Amino acid sequence: MNLAKMVGASKAASRLRVLPAISSQNDAAVLSFRYNSLSVYLRSKYGVRVRKIPLDAGSTCPNRDGLLSRSGCMFCNPSGSGSGLFDRGLSLTEQWVTLTRRLGQKYKTDAFWAYLQSFSNTYGPLSRVRRLMGELADLPGVRLVGLGTRPDCLDEEKLRCIADCGFAEVWLDIGLQSANDRTLRHINRGHDFACFARCVDRAHAWGLSVCAHVMHGLPGESDVDFLETIRQVNRLPVAGIKFHNLFVAAGSSLEPVWRSGGYVPPTKDAYVQSVITGLQLLRPDIIVHRLNADPQPHELLAPLWAGDKRDVLDTLGRRMEAEDARQGQGFLCS
Repeated sequence: MNLAKMVGASKAASRLRVLPAISSQNDAAVLSFRYNSLSVYLRSKYGVRVRKIPLDAGSTCPNRDGLLSRSGCMFCNPSGSGSGLFDRGLSLTEQWVTLTRRLGQKYKTDAFWAYLQSFSNTYGPLSRVRRLMGELADLPGVRLVGLGTRPDCLDEEKLRCIADCGFAEVWLDIGLQSANDRTLRHINRGHDFACFARCVDRAHAWGLSVCAHVMHGLPGESDVDFLETIRQVNRLPVAGIKFHNLFVAAGSSLEPVWRSGGYVPPTKDAYVQSVITGLQLLRPDIIVHRLNADPQPHELLAPLWAGDKRDVLDTLGRRMEAEDARQGQGFLCS
């Protein structure tokens, strides 16, 4: 999809979904009407609340197993944001049955999204990807699937395999973090922005939805770099985005840099304002999957405000209402 078509689609999306000014004491409700939220999209499409089920397939990463490096990306914790359930002997089916039963009772729903979260789930041979997709297809009651991965772990055959798995909706959560190649080298990503752009184009051609992960507060970056990343995402056929505030994870390569005073995380206010500006620049049709990181208490070293996800979202809601800020307000000017 070229930029002109995306602009047209964005204008149409803006006309279809008017984001009204809302006066409410519920900051979460205020916030959800000021951007194109994942929860609203899912409820609109499936008619019920859909819960995402994080699954651990025992995946690894070329930045961990020695193909590219063994240290991982600078921000990554040793578990790759995973649950560790695979290492405890639980198959995907066992994880799925346990978690869907628990969350189904808690949230009164039977609509679930299977999400392979830990590390890079398309890394390795095609046969492994084919096996994983087969296991996902056999999960009882699954509505849609998602795979967390890297752009350099998706070739044409793997994209074909994923597209042919039989699901009507498939999301690829692909880490970008920054569109600045200097930053990508500094944080040891192991790929450049061009690699990400090629992967998004090919995934889109296969009918797969891409959710781009971007980070605020990366070492050496300013708000100018962060907002330029948003502009670059706008130019690609990206369907979704996750905003992450960089936090110092225990065991990450960033930890010793932070301990030595070489890295100071941004303040909560700085992050909130940057996300608001980023949302205003973001194409209106892009679905926002996440607005901030959600670290586990045992892994979070700094900043401490990152451990209170609800407070960050409430602050965002109040600030966006006060500024009458909405997703896409500045898109055509960006």
